This record gives sequence, structure tokens and C-alpha cells, in this order.
Amino acid sequence: MNRSTLSTRVLVCIAATWFVWGSTYLVIRLALVGFPPFFLMGTRFVVAGSLLMGYCLWRGSVLPTKRQWFSALVVGSLMLGGGMGGTAYAELTIGSGLVVAFIAITPLLITLVHLPLGLRPRRLELAGICLGVVGVLLLTRGATYQSSLGGLLAICLGCVGWTMGTVLSQRSLRLAPGAMGFASEMLCGGLVLLCLSASVGEHWSLIVPQGAWLAWGYLVVFGSLIAFNAYMYLLGKVSNGVATSYTYVNPVIALGLGVTVGHESISPSEWQAVAVILAGLILLLSGKRV
Repeated sequence: MNRSTLSTRVLVCIAATWFVWGSTYLVIRLALVGFPPFFLMGTRFVVAGSLLMGYCLWRGSVLPTKRQWFSALVVGSLMLGGGMGGTAYAELTIGSGLVVAFIAITPLLITLVHLPLGLRPRRLELAGICLGVVGVLLLTRGATYQSSLGGLLAICLGCVGWTMGTVLSQRSLRLAPGAMGFASEMLCGGLVLLCLSASVGEHWSLIVPQGAWLAWGYLVVFGSLIAFNAYMYLLGKVSNGVATSYTYVNPVIALGLGVTVGHESISPSEWQAVAVILAGLILLLSGKRV
């Protein structure tokens, strides 16, 4: 996009990834009261993908080709199976605000993967990414991450999976055009998560508290059908720095909701780390390439 300003559609998509995704991490924690992590995320994406694909077919879209289905399987396994599965597992032992704060490392990982491909960020973008990562490192110095090695490993693997899926979807593994591509990715990723759930012996039950069902429904509609599709749209329209800017805003929203709604304990040093992350966001957007 060779434009000096962001279009209205892009701004709406950015807002969706900032504010909707910022709220989903607390909602995941609420849903985990009734659902095991991989089963929760698997059913979420299978249902959302099925609804979106049904809508696309109703509008006259054609099903993906075999090659596009393969791309959806690989990208969905990495981004949803690894990325979102790891996030949900980590939230079993780590507060939602601190989990999403760690995810701010994603833009740096994407930048590192793109370096051998010749795509280099502008100086302000790189400075913003680095400053954001400094904020994440400050957060991980707390006792929460040090006391949960399994949670830390899960969120690390989740970040790597999300990063690799993002890069591959942009470079070599092209999905079907438009919403049909997003639907196939969610279907494939959801099925992979359900297979993972079965392999680790999670208990599948639909008899759960009403609050867990409400949280699950929010994740399907807002977290998957709206925010995830907005993110995939941004990947094809703006720079990686802008598309992943949610990783700096989500921690603020998630921490705020975790404290006020989820009654999570956040230390003064962690709030200071959030301020560093916000400074990184300002630099990132100042050097945006749209």
C-alpha cells in the first residue's frame, strides 16, 4: 500500500486485533474453568471455520484446491495448533496478562526470520520492536514465569509456531483467496488441536459451567471470526510491524482486565515494563511502512 495514511478498513482491523484480542486472553482463562486447553481451542476454531466456510459457500465461493488445503494445514498447525494451543496451555499456570505480555516478542521473531529473505525493517520499526522486547524481558524476571517452567516453555513454543505460520503464509504457502482461506486455516488448525487433545488424553465433556460456555462463544465469534480474520487481512495489506502491533497493546488491555476483572496480582515493576512496551509501540507506528 503506497499511501501515507491508513485506510478505514485497515484501521478497523487494527482496532479488532488490539482490543478484541486483548480481551480474549482473560476469556480463555475463564473458559478453562470448564474446558481442557487443547479441546477448548480445537472446538473454537472448528466451529468458527465451519461457520465461515459455510458463509463463503453460500456467497458462491469455491472450495480450496489440494495445494491450498495443504497450505491451510501447515499454517493452521503452526499458528493455531502451536500458537493458540501453547497460549491456552500456558494460562493453566500463568496469569492471562503475563502470558499476553510475553507474546510481544513475536514481531522480533518475525523480523529475524525475514532477514535472510532480504526484508529489513526501518530504523524506527526496529527500535520499537527491540524496546518492546526489553519490556517483555522485564516482565519475565518476575516470580510467576520462574515458577512455571511448563508454562514458559508452552508460550515460547507458541510464539515460534505463530511466527513461522505468519511468515510461511506470506511467503510460500498461499491460502485460498479471501475469507475461504481463513476458514480452511481455522478448520485445519482446529482439527490438529483436537487430535492433540485426544493424544494427551484430555477429557471431552460438554457439561461445563454456563460461564465457560459464554466464554467459549465469545472466543468463537469475536476472537476467531472477527479478530483472527482481521489479522490475516492485515498481513496482506500493511508491514509486519503494523500487522503485529497488537502484541504491544494486548498486554495493556490484558493486564488491565486481569487486575480489574480477573483479580490477578500485578507488581509495580510489571506495570513499569508495560510502560516500556507502550514506548516501543509508539516507535513502531512512527516508523510504519504502509
